[in-house]
Amino acid sequence: MTSGTPGIDSTVPPSGTGCVECLAADGWWFHLRRCAECGHIGCCDSSPAQHASAHAANTGHQIVRSFEPGEDWFWHYGESQYYDGPDLAPPISRPETQPVPGGNVPPDWQDKLHR
Repeated sequence: MTSGTPGIDSTVPPSGTGCVECLAADGWWFHLRRCAECGHIGCCDSSPAQHASAHAANTGHQIVRSFEPGEDWFWHYGESQYYDGPDLAPPISRPETQPVPGGNVPPDWQDKLHR
């Protein structure tokens, strides 16, 4: 890891601008999270599929950073707490012009959020 923090590689760019699995399945997401170790972009736990936390469970990559414009916080899934982390390779968020929610959003999307 190049950041000096276990579980964070600050040189790896994000995998894209949307949730990898949602895009592959023609799905949708509410907010995005970026794996701080490998750059995987997944959807947040409020999203129906919760791909970011599934990625953490499947890979052991426990630290994510918000991939939303204006947010710079990290979350450690294993410790269930916010975490301090370094600057990551750009881009640091999805494009500001990308709508929220994103992907193939159904008309009743608000009823499908996890709360």
